[in-house]
Amino acid sequence: SASGCRGVTLAADVAAAEALLYARRCSLPALARLSSLSILEDISVPRKAMAEVVNRIEAIGKKHGLRIGTFGHAGDGNLHPTIVLDKDNPSEVAAAEVALAEIFALPLEFGGSITGEHGVGSAKLPYLEGLIGSTNMQLQRDIKKVFDPAGILNPGRIGS
Repeated sequence: SASGCRGVTLAADVAAAEALLYARRCSLPALARLSSLSILEDISVPRKAMAEVVNRIEAIGKKHGLRIGTFGHAGDGNLHPTIVLDKDNPSEVAAAEVALAEIFALPLEFGGSITGEHGVGSAKLPYLEGLIGSTNMQLQRDIKKVFDPAGILNPGRIGS
């Protein structure tokens, strides 16, 4: 269809619905078995952009020679791109870092967020300014200075 959706499966009964939920719950464990490291992230995009963003994530994986599985919550536009790689392969680790930067740029392009349900955290801190802008980043730092003038609380985190 125009949205890029490849198909929809409707559960005919409770047992079928439970089977679909089970398949979704198995997504991350199945991906984790593919290699020695899996990097699970979350982004959110408007629902109408989900298919295009999933396709773009797939293209990012191909471009960098990485396997990226994406699952999520269609009801709220939350996606979990998960990169599986060999943690002992420096070129794969470097490729994953570049791919993540490209993945985190996607939601901003579509009016979404670099986070869905899990927050920013230290891993996404380098990408936060792209989401909230430099003025708001400085405001975060200024607020932290009011409550932590010595800079001893949670150093290296948001507001530092």
